[in-house]
Amino acid sequence: MLTNAGPRLWWDRSGDGEPPLLLIQGLGYTADMWHRILPALSASRQVVRFDNRGVGRSDLPDGEWSMEEMADDAARVLDAAGVESAYVFGVSMGGVVAQEVALRHRDRVRGLVLGCTHPSGRDAVRASPDAVAMLFDRTPRSPRDAVEASLPFLYADDTSRDRIDEDVTVRLRWPLRAKAYWGQLDAMRRHGGLLERLRSLDLPVLVVHGTADRLVQPDNARLLADAIPGARLAWIEGAGHLFWTDRPEETVRLVDDFVAGLAAAG
Repeated sequence: MLTNAGPRLWWDRSGDGEPPLLLIQGLGYTADMWHRILPALSASRQVVRFDNRGVGRSDLPDGEWSMEEMADDAARVLDAAGVESAYVFGVSMGGVVAQEVALRHRDRVRGLVLGCTHPSGRDAVRASPDAVAMLFDRTPRSPRDAVEASLPFLYADDTSRDRIDEDVTVRLRWPLRAKAYWGQLDAMRRHGGLLERLRSLDLPVLVVHGTADRLVQPDNARLLADAIPGARLAWIEGAGHLFWTDRPEETVRLVDDFVAGLAAAG
């Protein structure tokens, strides 16, 4: 557990070698949701992952939270892991956190992989009414029923129910507390748009998005790639929001090629 200057955060390290990779998960998800691609990503490098504030094994702080605080949390995890700088792979809400990490802690970030995410605030392409209704539904539900309600927005049509059930089991391992969900969602809702700030970002960026994402509109990927100088845009054909479950091998290949290419170029 990381305890200095903020809530206690659970983090873990897998693999060994350079360059390091920091993984940041999305709304309400623990670091366990990297389970499908973590072995491959850590086969040739050090990978650090952590539970964002409020979820899983990390503390549930009082008061309102901000995306800036969550970005500072990620920097504290790098401190605890003894990592001076790393590539950062953030998905969904974690992609917004990753953008803030790069903007607030530029010297800690070698490059960014932004998955199924958006530029936040008014700059983002709004989700469909059905997706918004699902995210803000306050109907009392059991943890399993709440997870089941989200599934139609997360996966590709060709992803097997067995594979989805494996993810459901992981999500239910640490049932999501209501305060954590609304704390993270409210932090995103209050966060200002990032597009103008991103135009001055001077580091390598890979934007990855599934073409069949029903939660975060794919047009957000184009916004990010157009705003960030030199950013690359990679589409994963037919993949939904959780593209790393729908297309795990393609996800690992994209990340490995991006990081390896940059490392080889110095």
